[in-house]
Amino acid sequence: MRSIATIIALGAAGGLALAQPASPAGAEPEWVEAEAPVLTRTVALTSRDKFVKAGEQYFSPDAKWVIFQATPVPEAGKNPDPHYSMYVGKLIYDADGAITGMEEPILLSPPGSANTCGWFHPTQKGVVMFGSTLVPPADSTAPGYEGPNKSRYSWQFPAEMEVVTRAVPAMGAGDDTAPTPVFSRPGYDAECSYSPDGRFILYAHVEEERSIRIGRPDADLYVYDTKTGEQIPMVVQDGYDGGPFFSPDMSWICYRSDRQGDSNLQLFVAEIDWGKDGAIKGVKREVQITDNGAVNWAPYFHPSNQFLVYTTSELGHQNYEVFAIEFNPDKPLDKLWHLRVTNAEGFDGLPVISPDGKHMIWCAQRGELAEGEARPSSQIWATTFDAKALLRRARAGGSF
Repeated sequence: MRSIATIIALGAAGGLALAQPASPAGAEPEWVEAEAPVLTRTVALTSRDKFVKAGEQYFSPDAKWVIFQATPVPEAGKNPDPHYSMYVGKLIYDADGAITGMEEPILLSPPGSANTCGWFHPTQKGVVMFGSTLVPPADSTAPGYEGPNKSRYSWQFPAEMEVVTRAVPAMGAGDDTAPTPVFSRPGYDAECSYSPDGRFILYAHVEEERSIRIGRPDADLYVYDTKTGEQIPMVVQDGYDGGPFFSPDMSWICYRSDRQGDSNLQLFVAEIDWGKDGAIKGVKREVQITDNGAVNWAPYFHPSNQFLVYTTSELGHQNYEVFAIEFNPDKPLDKLWHLRVTNAEGFDGLPVISPDGKHMIWCAQRGELAEGEARPSSQIWATTFDAKALLRRARAGGSF
């Protein structure tokens, strides 16, 4: 999502963020005007009364459902679960086609398990995929990714984490099934997404030997071919590569990488090398699209293939925001346009565009403060997304 696709510390990201100032009674928050006309009809899909934190959310192919990870509010007197659970929820639309809310979420993951990176099968109705340990992780101190300057922006790599699938009858699957691993490899496997045709699974795998050699966890990108059972290495350089997605036309993948080992993640795209038999052979070329002193992650293609949305600390680690960046791999990096999309205090990130391009869902700290908390919790938000307005701004050289 990621993604950022692992056990994302949305709460940790929240620990870096500023509290959202309260608006006068009856007044709209300042971000409503600041984000228009690109983002309009913005609404929260999850709330603090049900989830301590929620995020890394993805649309179903028909945009009727979302899959997400969240920590439920515990019973009185009990502590929140240390790991994320996986849920699906059916979206509510109004007569104008705007998202107005979400129905009661359905829990997918086993009790006590650690879960991350949900995804919908593009052709098998009611089938979902996510990363799961299936059982409580044995080592709660397992090494993981650590953000810049030892910040709380970090997450772990449980060795038990596997890519699993499950059928959900409420979404149209014939039978309910327990989460079952798609394949089994030693060590952490997650950050998974399907190709648009459903044949290939793109995911991140932590390489144990290289991790030991370079002194920090190192993940590489692989494709699993569900037709042949073959594992195809895609991006295997030193440095943590993760959060990968296919482009809508299946010509490219996007991802983020700690290639320099400084925890300042940068964005990359790579052109897929296709065999004559329709199988993926690897990548033809890799193109870096950001190069700065910031953390840039969770890239996601717009269905037009003209740009990607992503999360960045470009404005500071106290205020992660969603930006958009031009997708033109033949253009010099410093000539690509990039624009700020969200404009609210606190964390905004993990953006995802609906398959029809009309909506964006993301994780944000822009809601009301809960009693006893210093800052709003990380929750899932949805908005109507106007790509034409964004591109007009890009052509005009403007930004938020």
